[in-house]
Amino acid sequence: MKKIAIIGAGISGLSTAHLLKDKYNVVVYEKEATPGGLIRCKRVNGSLYHLCGGHVFNSKKQDVLDWFWNFFNRDEEFTKTDRNSVVFMADGKHIPYPIENHIYLFDNDTQKCFINDLLTISRNEGYKPSNFEEFLKFRFGETLYSLYFKPYNEKVWRRSLAKVPLSWLEGKLPMPTVQEMIYNNINQVKEKAFVHATFWYEKQNGSQHIANKLSEGLDIRYNSEIECIERIEDEWIVNGEKFDAIVFCGNIKQMPSMIKGVDISQFASKIDSLEYHGTTSVFCEIDSNPYSWVYLPDSKYDSHRIICTGNFAASNNAPGKMTATVEFTDEISKEEILNQLKQIPMNPKYLDHHYNKYTYPIQDINTRDMISSLKANLAKDNFYFTGRFADWEYYNMDVAINAAMDLCKKLL
Repeated sequence: MKKIAIIGAGISGLSTAHLLKDKYNVVVYEKEATPGGLIRCKRVNGSLYHLCGGHVFNSKKQDVLDWFWNFFNRDEEFTKTDRNSVVFMADGKHIPYPIENHIYLFDNDTQKCFINDLLTISRNEGYKPSNFEEFLKFRFGETLYSLYFKPYNEKVWRRSLAKVPLSWLEGKLPMPTVQEMIYNNINQVKEKAFVHATFWYEKQNGSQHIANKLSEGLDIRYNSEIECIERIEDEWIVNGEKFDAIVFCGNIKQMPSMIKGVDISQFASKIDSLEYHGTTSVFCEIDSNPYSWVYLPDSKYDSHRIICTGNFAASNNAPGKMTATVEFTDEISKEEILNQLKQIPMNPKYLDHHYNKYTYPIQDINTRDMISSLKANLAKDNFYFTGRFADWEYYNMDVAINAAMDLCKKLL
């Protein structure tokens, strides 16, 4: 049986390992002491802290659902939860999400401006936006762009939205028509009527439960920092072991210095120039609330959202507490965190924080072509890769699983 080394025990590496283990002898190398990658969690004062984001599970793809639920007793281990999101506007209004369906909650002048925007959008039918800013203005109008979409997204992406290519956000953008927005406002349609308005969440230990369960039955070498993957003749050498193939689920930026024996120097400068954002996730006690996600366009503070993970499962909170994660783009000091929390809604009280250097990959118009070319180059030597920061794609958990499935179809 041929041997495959998988680098990384996040959701992509764990999924790949299970998909290949019946045909290959699979060894997974993980630099941390526990599995999970970006979906890792820990307990702080008895409450569950998602170290990066607040990971939940759902999928539009039936093959992903079928594969995933094969590992779990859905009804015993998970709870199905309605998404209840809200936008906390700068003027203090709390507008349910998606904001474009709740214009009737704004003042009369804002409503009239929005109606004028819809008329303008209708007259410009057929217009093809070329960047994120143009898309938001064309799809939602100048009023909502100024009030919400611009300030919120500039907090997240820390750049002019005119410099964000649409290819980067393909499949992740809302696409309501003028007719749908009018209908949803007239009929006051709520978020629960939409796709992904519900999600599955683990009753105990959140997404760490998923990682722990998927790690079962696998040969995982924890605390293994891989610095060199060397091609010698027709084999790969990892930590002194020989392998027939590699599936890399780490960060593509490691590849030029890590891979030996195969020349990828022509890609090095392009890989080095790939942009990204990190996230400082601040774990807090907050006021009791009914929300799942709270979006924060207010420019008085830098945080862009609060993920109310304490509402996802009762076991996420220590007795008598309500907890959440307050997110900031990039690194922020504890001193600045404490200053900013004083201005943020729902009275967040600091418990812990964690900085992830790599959270959001940023593409330009050439990124996907470069990645595709690198994949073709390395596949000739049985080196493959998948995952958010290997593929440099903004994968959610289910999309990462689907990408792993697509890769493994080529290897089986």
